[in-house]
Amino acid sequence: MSVVVTMRVPGDTTQFLQFVGDNQDWMRQTSERAKSMGCLHHRFAVGEGFVMVIDEWESPEQFQQFFSDPDIGEIMQRSGAQGEPQISIAEAIATADQF
Repeated sequence: MSVVVTMRVPGDTTQFLQFVGDNQDWMRQTSERAKSMGCLHHRFAVGEGFVMVIDEWESPEQFQQFFSDPDIGEIMQRSGAQGEPQISIAEAIATADQF
């Protein structure tokens, strides 16, 4: 059974949007690495003063291995992260209303 990982990162969202616009190749390479390590789905969302990451991974261990890569820390620093992310990991379940 897969897991849904949400991560709320406080930070400068203007800097984040500029970073992802200016570093599309780096973002694509990181995405490909995540896929190869067990990430099934990935999405960013931007709120007032924070960036939200919504992922689905094959297992919590695969996410933790990916997230411990120093490259991820560098991306977070360069993209405006300010403080520790709040990470939640929950088992994904299938329901009749899923779409």
